[in-house]
Amino acid sequence: MTTNEYGTSQYGNDRYGNTQYDPPDQHQAMRYVALGARFVGYLVYFYVIVVEIFLFLGFILLLFGANTSAGFVEWVYRNLDRAMNPFRGIFTPIELGMTGGNEVESVFDTSILFAMIIYAILGIAAHAAIHWLTVRIRRIERTQHDEQLRYENQLLRDQLARTAHAPATADPTPVNAPPPAPPAPPDPPRPPGN
Repeated sequence: MTTNEYGTSQYGNDRYGNTQYDPPDQHQAMRYVALGARFVGYLVYFYVIVVEIFLFLGFILLLFGANTSAGFVEWVYRNLDRAMNPFRGIFTPIELGMTGGNEVESVFDTSILFAMIIYAILGIAAHAAIHWLTVRIRRIERTQHDEQLRYENQLLRDQLARTAHAPATADPTPVNAPPPAPPAPPDPPRPPGN
């Protein structure tokens, strides 16, 4: 198999002796890998957004001393604990005192703020990776389109070259020529003797 000057791969002749070329598909695997990586990037980005929401809610509920017996507060704190596992104990929480009616300690937790910053950086990195992969996928698709056009142009050139070298047909009349004139009527017979 050889590659010609137009980027198409010649792989032999058909049964009529015409050269056959492979359509270009060299970048298909790379495109699938980039699409898969972009999908993973979207998953990470979605996860970071959800974690940021739970961190913010948890920070606000701790700051205002929310009642931990409420179902919503309990659910937020449970998800907050999962998101805060890598950041526990970095900073000491600042206790602000008891809240009015709930008798719950109000806490300013700087570890949650630090976790929000780190997750935000992770989200920005995921967004940048998704953008880079999108640009890369578009470039691959543009390259595939250009190679497909070169392939089709090569096939057209080959077809034109074959028709130019084809033997002339038996009727040399051009296709757009006017039809031949009808034959002239025969002269009327002359009387004998003139």
